[in-house]
Amino acid sequence: MFKLLTRLFIRDSENVRSAGVRRAYGTLCSVYGIFLNILLFAGKYFAGVLSGSVAIMADAFNNLSDAGSSVITLLGFVLAGKKPDPEHPFGHGRMEYLAGLMLSAMIIVMGFELGRTSVEKIISPSPVEAGLLPAVILFASILVKIYMCLYNRAAAKKIGSAAMEAAAVDSLSDSVSTLVVLLSMAMSYMFSVNIDGWAGLVVAVLILIAGYGAAKDTISPLLGKAPDEELVEKIRGIVMAYPEIRGMHDLIVHDYGPGRLVVSLHAEVDGRGDIFELHDAIDRAERELKSQLGCVATIHMDPIDAENTEVSKHRRAVTELLQTHISPDISIHDFRMVPGTTHTNLIFDVLVPPGFDMTDEQVAAKVRELVHSTWAEHYAVVTIDRAYA
Repeated sequence: MFKLLTRLFIRDSENVRSAGVRRAYGTLCSVYGIFLNILLFAGKYFAGVLSGSVAIMADAFNNLSDAGSSVITLLGFVLAGKKPDPEHPFGHGRMEYLAGLMLSAMIIVMGFELGRTSVEKIISPSPVEAGLLPAVILFASILVKIYMCLYNRAAAKKIGSAAMEAAAVDSLSDSVSTLVVLLSMAMSYMFSVNIDGWAGLVVAVLILIAGYGAAKDTISPLLGKAPDEELVEKIRGIVMAYPEIRGMHDLIVHDYGPGRLVVSLHAEVDGRGDIFELHDAIDRAERELKSQLGCVATIHMDPIDAENTEVSKHRRAVTELLQTHISPDISIHDFRMVPGTTHTNLIFDVLVPPGFDMTDEQVAAKVRELVHSTWAEHYAVVTIDRAYA
């Protein structure tokens, strides 16, 4: 059904890099979710009235809040699709993350409210009327929620949307919650045991867990999480495919919303090469990153003395020295040798991995000590870089 709606309402549905196509997917999923959640609310509310179950009523209002969440998701996609303006030159793509965060907050609030109601039900239980019609309605709602989880997850993977993934998680937790309520009705019917309040409490805990997970997934890109390793390798593969480029470092990936990546990096080139040919290779690499990965790329050229065997020998020796005595994950770049009458300066940058437990000053001091103790006539002039990818 959802594939049919996709073909009917989304033109060029496979072009997911297009902001218009992303917005169309978000709009379709949100409107479809509003419609289904309102239907589920009506059905469960009716079942709750028939049975007198607080767990069913809470589940019904949970679906009503899901309809409201779909409205927020819809607004998020609409706002995220706004064109860049002077105040927001990178666009409004992060509105989609904010919509996912608001959805997560609503899930958590609903979980706490359901928990409070369930505790009251445990303290002051009231009889629950288990019947065939409420059970059928609940079972049907489980199937609908599983279906909603599947289409939201498929859309999330297709367009890389945190908001859609949050909606999928919410739908899955709803289906589990309804299953718990259905089981409590069955227990009441078969064994005359009223566990309605306890079932509601279990549902509340499941909703809180789902809300926490969804919030974590949406907060990370807002705070600036590290890029996926797969993306880093794709960038490296594209850049290093150009024979003019001898190495790359200082890669930084800025995420301004799904499909809105800004990439900067340094590319090492032979300092003795033709500057125009080298610049043309850099331009082609930037354009390929744009066409293949949809990211805006800025590449800085770093000239190196690629044919100097003495420089290459010292670079390898220094790399091995630092990886042996400081960390195997450490690396160096922009390596130069400046000889003088009394000593030689080895000038280079040291790249340390994320979460490294030494300060920049400690690393620099250790590097200087290692270099001077190995080559008495050499001194290290060091700049410490932190890896962001």
